[in-house]
Formats: sequence, structure tokens, C-alpha cells
Amino acid sequence: MQYRTLGRTGLRVSELGIGGAQIGLKDYMAPWDPASDASVAQIEGMLDRALDLGYNYVDTAPGYGAGRSEEIIGRVAGRRRHDFFLATKTSAGTWSRGKEEVRAEAEASLRRLRTDYVDVLQFHGGDYRPEQVRHLLEEGPADAYRELRAAGKARFLGITAEEPVTLRPLIASGVFDVIQIRFNVIYQNAYHNILPEAQAAGLGVVVMRPATSGTFPKLLRAACPGMADQCDPYALALNFVLSAPQVSVAIVGTRTIKEVEANNRLSDDTTRRLDLDWLHQRYVQPGEAR
Repeated sequence: MQYRTLGRTGLRVSELGIGGAQIGLKDYMAPWDPASDASVAQIEGMLDRALDLGYNYVDTAPGYGAGRSEEIIGRVAGRRRHDFFLATKTSAGTWSRGKEEVRAEAEASLRRLRTDYVDVLQFHGGDYRPEQVRHLLEEGPADAYRELRAAGKARFLGITAEEPVTLRPLIASGVFDVIQIRFNVIYQNAYHNILPEAQAAGLGVVVMRPATSGTFPKLLRAACPGMADQCDPYALALNFVLSAPQVSVAIVGTRTIKEVEANNRLSDDTTRRLDLDWLHQRYVQPGEAR
């Protein structure tokens, strides 16, 4: 496993992390019952193997199965808390809630996770309109996060976005240490704006959906049915994201030991990384043939 620094937090994080959506959401991406004893045992075994291999970043949210993802991850955090960095969120409804409601939600997450603190606490959002930015920063939610940090319940503060460019005023606020964004082989715009801006601001960058939540492999299979014999679209998608030096950690939804072992091998095979500057180069250079 390769490691990177999570911006100004200084945390040395595994460049691939574990995403909690597939743990807690029923039938998400594949048939799955997060309520069954067999599923819980499978996830505990997967997380133990991941930690043993060197993964050290686990990201979840109360929205992943009404707290179920946090509950299952908490079974491992309760006995291996110091083996990994733990990130969770407060819900996307935060912009309609006040300070006390946000604090209460975060503290409920801590109970489910069986821990006194999380390393990164994040607002869970899609994109941010001006009135939502104002509410987060000026009407209580950000104050709740500051109080949780002051109380030792959150080490660092973050925010997530499906549409990264809407984070600009939130980045400029200086409140946040970490951003989590959608950036992958399909949604590449952040490469030109938010990734360099986050780096300049010293922010850690966590990438959600690095493998496109299955969309890219589906697209290639539909267009070129024999493509799987020539190229692994899943590995290509992950290598695309990991080729961006501004990315601190890409979180991947995983449920099995086989998946974490395969992703670990992919992290260590740095020969498959891409030159993203060349990929995004739009003008022919002198002497270059295309």
C-alpha cells in the first residue's frame, strides 16, 4: 500500500481507503443484506484484512443505511481504533438544521462507531447553493463543528460535494481541513479547478466514486463487449484517480477480502499510473505527432 499526506492535517493516509456505503446500504451495487449476521461477519473479516494490509482510512456516514454502516464499522473500531483514521459525516439535511441538531447527530455517530472521536467530521452534501453556504457558515452548523473539535470529538473538519466547483466559497472560508469530491475518469472537471485550488489552500483531498460507481465499466462493456479481455476498466479507473498527485486518498466501496487484496496490489503497482497533464493537453506541441 502506498501512502500520501492528507493536506495540512499531516495525517499519512493509505492512498486507497474503505468506503462505507456498500457496507450499510441494502442491495447497493450488488445483492446485499447489511442486517444479516453473515454480512456483519464478512465485513469484520474484510476490515481486519484491510487493516493488516496497511489500509488506514475508513469513511462512512449515518446516511449509509440509517446508521447501519457506522454500527458495523464500530464493531472493528471498538477493538482496533488506533489502527486507522476514521471519517464520518453529518447528513445532507444539515442546511435545514441548527447547531444543537448537528452536534446531536455527530454524537450519535460516535456512539454507533464505539469511539470518543473521529479523525475527520464532514458535512455530507451534493452541491451548494449560496443560501446553503451562508447557513452552514453563519447559522450554526459550522459552530457545532468547531465545538466538537474543541471538545476533542473531531480532530479535523471536512465537507463533501458531488459537484466540486460549488465548494469554492467553503474552501475560501478557511473552516475546512479536508474536502471530499467526485472526481473520476468520467467526471474530470475538478482536475482543472478544485484539485489545484485545494492543493494551494493546503487541503486534504478525498475522492469519492473513484471507480465511477460501476458506470465506466458498464459503458465499456456496452460499447465494446470484448473489452474485458484486453483491459480492466476498474483498474484503469482507479489508476486514473491515483495518478493525480493532489489526491490524498480515494475511498473504494468494498465488501470482500478478495477486493481489498486486489486493490492493495493495484496501489503498489505504480507502473500503471497515467500522465494526466499529457491526457488533458489540448494543443499540439512543436514536433509532436498525434
